[in-house]
This record gives sequence, structure tokens and C-alpha cells, in this order.
Amino acid sequence: MTRPRHFLHPFTLLLVASLPGVTTIGAQQLTRADSTLVTRILMAEDRRDTTDAALAEGRAHADSRLRTLAERAVARTRDARFVDRTSFPVLAQAPVWVEPAWRVRFRQLPALRDDCPALRLAAADSAWPVRLRAADLARASCASDTALVATFLRWIDRRPSKLDRRRRGEVSWQGAAHAIVAVVRLAPDEARPRLEVLATDRSWPLRRAAARAAGVLNDTILLRRLATDGDDNVAETAIELLRERTAHADDAIYLSALSRKGAPVVRAAAIALKGSSAPALADAAIRAYHRFAARNNASERDVRVALLEAAGRPAAEDRIQEPPRPLPRDAIRLALGDTITLRVTMAKRSGGGTFDVRLRGDVAPIMAARLAAFAERGYYDGLSWHRVEHDFVIQGGSPGANEYVGHPLALRDELGTVSHRRGTLGMSTRGHDTGDAQWFVNLRDNARLDRDYTVWGEVIAGIDVIDAILEGDVIRSIRPLPAPRRD
Repeated sequence: MTRPRHFLHPFTLLLVASLPGVTTIGAQQLTRADSTLVTRILMAEDRRDTTDAALAEGRAHADSRLRTLAERAVARTRDARFVDRTSFPVLAQAPVWVEPAWRVRFRQLPALRDDCPALRLAAADSAWPVRLRAADLARASCASDTALVATFLRWIDRRPSKLDRRRRGEVSWQGAAHAIVAVVRLAPDEARPRLEVLATDRSWPLRRAAARAAGVLNDTILLRRLATDGDDNVAETAIELLRERTAHADDAIYLSALSRKGAPVVRAAAIALKGSSAPALADAAIRAYHRFAARNNASERDVRVALLEAAGRPAAEDRIQEPPRPLPRDAIRLALGDTITLRVTMAKRSGGGTFDVRLRGDVAPIMAARLAAFAERGYYDGLSWHRVEHDFVIQGGSPGANEYVGHPLALRDELGTVSHRRGTLGMSTRGHDTGDAQWFVNLRDNARLDRDYTVWGEVIAGIDVIDAILEGDVIRSIRPLPAPRRD
């Protein structure tokens, strides 16, 4: 059935009906009709519908705020990169965060990767991010540095017994995971027996590290074993490394992986099978595609496209029915200048601590309101920071702790004038309008991200907690803070 042009989702109708006859934002007032028009403008933008009459009404409105919202909605819809960017209203300037002292040492290390004494010193640094970076950079030129090798061996052999928790300033599995890859480069004979132990460890990050180390050693026997690991992230890594080394010789492993449920491992298997002559490939890939398509998860497009291509079919055939997109409860007041702050509480087993995030309703009211709604429902509780690049960003919010598992609803970009400065929060995407509720915190100024990624919030307290986060650290909860009292 065709919906009328001004269709509003029942939840949105209830929201508008609950507004008082006059809405006060700042010193100016909006009538209920004006608030309804704001709702329609935001929904038209979210649908990318420039034909909606609400946009023309908004552009002709007497109130400059509604005119700006309508003009911006039209511009964002017509121009995927939104070159002519507009923000409204302008919030108070965000704090300028000083970087931790250790980051200077962190940045110096790449130029010192063949300076073995410098790496040895870095491997004993007071900050674990520096130590882990030293392990990542160490290579065969330092194989004769027995003290450096001994340091990495200690990280493996003296790893904590409880790898699901760490004290702030310390590590759990992270030290051993980085060290095993370093040791296979520096002292492969010392690494091999330890590699076998880590490959069967109960902690999947250590098994994934074992796969990476096996790749350095070109140990295809171990890679084949880990390619069938029960954890999707381990199997994905092993399959990617195995494909690079044996091409289609291991197609049987990849064909079997197509029947798994996890998007990362199925995607890796489909990519490995592309161009294969296996007679069962086309049918197996299409069956897997239909299984994923039935999930209607917008964030899983990459695996669906990989399956279509493995079957010899064009990516354009990918079609799913996205879930309904009701306007989030707080989108209207954020768009009109109200302030919402989220508190992110880290789990005690990941060092604890909190940091506060102010939502940027002036540039991204719909995205910010959606993320606030997800947080209030507990969506992020117990999820982790699966990507930590200490001189770039931390990223989290995936139910699968990886890039390819996210919220089923695709979040539209809301590109604006706020730059990706240190302490701002951005939405992770894999193409325009593909946000999947995974988000990142900029650890440094990253202006190169401005063109493609939406800034939807900024840290206003607790940057030290963010700087201390390591890969795998767990979010205990994210919740809105009570609004300040208005006297």
C-alpha cells in the first residue's frame, strides 16, 4: 500500500502529540505545528526524500531555525558529501585535550625500528601502548638482541592467569598477543613451542594472535587448523592468511566455512573462493547469501556482496528489507539546541573509569538521538573496544567484536562543520550512509576524516580514561545523564 506523503511512524505521532502546545527552546517558542514540521523535516532527511513537502514548508518558514534545518536536509540529500555544510545551533566550544606524554615516545618509534637498544628501552616503557608498539615494530634485524627477545618471551610466559580482566595501567592477553608475533620474527625456534600453546588457549584473542604468528612463519598446517576455529574472528584471520599462501588449494575449507553463521568468517571464505572452479561453489554461495539476506541486517552488506561475487553474480542483486526507521525520541530537541550528555562506564575488569560525551545535535541530531536511544536500551552494555590504534582512534560497539557485525539499521551520514579533533566521536562506516552503530573516538586531530565521517559527539570529561583503553576492554554501560535543572 502506498503511504501518504506526510506519513509519520506511530511512535513519532505519539511523540509529537505529547509535546505541549508551545515548545520553548532557548528564548524562542515553537508551536505544536512547528514542532511537527521539524519532525517531518528530519524524517524527510533520514529517508533522503527531497520531494517531501515538509522541506519546502521549512525553507519558507518565518523561523530561521526551521529554514536552516530544511536547507541542510535538502543539501545533504542531494549531495552525498554535503560540500556546502551548515551547523545549527552552534554549541559551546569543546575542550582542547592535551595529549598524554607517552604519545610522543609512541610516535618516535617507527623511525627507530632498526635501533635495537631504543626498542629495548621502549619495551620497558612505563606506558603499555609504547611497549606494545615496540613489539609490533621489532623485526629480524634485532634477532641478536637477546635482552629484547627475553622481554617478549616474559610477556608470553608470565601472562596473567585470568585473561578476561586487567588492572588499569597493566595488560591481560594483550602483551602475549603482541609478543608472540614479535618472537616469531626474532627467534622462531623459541616461538614455535609457545605458538602451539597459544593456538589452543581458551582466550580467542590469543588464538587469533597465534594465527597471525603462523602467517609470519608460513605455517599452513596451523592456519588450516585455526581456519576451523569456533570463534569467527580467529577463523576469519586464519582464512585470510591461508588464502594468501595457498590460493585455491584449500577451497574445501572455505566451502565448509560458508555454512557458518558469523559474517566475518563467511565473508573471508567467500573472498577466498572468488574465481574458484569448485563445482559446488555457486550453489553454496547463493544458499549462504539467501540465509544472510533473510536477516535483513544492513551492516552485513559486505558479506552478502562477497557471496554474490563468489557465485559469479553482480553486487547490484543485493536486496534486503530494512527495518522501520521511526524518528528517535530526542531528535527534535537536539535539532533545536537542547543538550544531552552520555556517560560511558568502563567495566572494572577492564580498568574501570568513566568518560562523558556531549551529543552534537547541532550537526547530527538524528544519529545522536539514535545512539542515545540504543544506549538507554542497553545495546552497548558488555560490548568491547575491538580496534585500538593508540595514535589514531579507538573503535567499539560491535556485538561480534569486529568490523562486520553491527546494528541492523543503517544510520545515515550527517556530515557537518565540526572537524575530527582529538576527543570528538565519529560514526564508523564502510561507504556513504552505512553507519552500523559502531563508533570511534579520535585520539588525535584527524582532519582527513572530515570529508567522509560524521561527528556526532565530543568528550567533555574523562579523556584520561580513553587514553588508557586497550584492545578488548569492555564497556560496562552507556547511559544518558540527568538533564541539569532549569531554575
